[in-house]
Amino acid sequence: MRKYDLAIFDLDGTILYTLEDLKNSLNYALASHGYPERTLEEVRRFVGNGVRKLVERGAPAGTDPAELDRLYETFHVHYKQHDLDNTRPYAGVPELMGRLKAAGLRLAVVSNKVDYGVKDLCGRFFPGAFDAAIGERPGVAKKPAPDMVNEALARTGIARERAVYIGDSEVDIQTARNAGMDEIIVAWGFRTAAELALHGPRRVVQDPDALFAALTEE
Repeated sequence: MRKYDLAIFDLDGTILYTLEDLKNSLNYALASHGYPERTLEEVRRFVGNGVRKLVERGAPAGTDPAELDRLYETFHVHYKQHDLDNTRPYAGVPELMGRLKAAGLRLAVVSNKVDYGVKDLCGRFFPGAFDAAIGERPGVAKKPAPDMVNEALARTGIARERAVYIGDSEVDIQTARNAGMDEIIVAWGFRTAAELALHGPRRVVQDPDALFAALTEE
């Protein structure tokens, strides 16, 4: 008997490379308000806890909360128009989704990206692949809280012990543990091997073929 019936994926850094578009929208917001821009490496370290936290980390230390609100809104205006400029699936991931569906798994995405972005990007790059695509919205706690994972379980009707969470960061490791689920961490995302090792991931896979094997093993 296959171990899992449902695979719940993180989005940014796990199935989609989104870093450049996030950097560009952050830097548009910062420059528009007269602040220094950030490098791609800095933004890589800032992502993982949602756009609000990305803006807070990107802004100069001590920036007033009201100014952070303005930066946040400017980011969203730009990102809605430019979230597809450089974003792309990681190599082999679209094929992986097809293979998993053919093997009988249900698939879901939960992300700290805003909900419109999650739905737009999933529809664009993985049409019809996911039974649930859930992003940040009012009233739902962001990861590492388990709320979005619990919503994906409820929408699909799959028992927690038959599901696994897949991500690329320390936020994802903690999300899976808060949700009481198995975790698989991918090595191709926004964190280095050394950064991941600090958080003790239970299982790390190096490529989509290895992830397919892990998800379909008995």
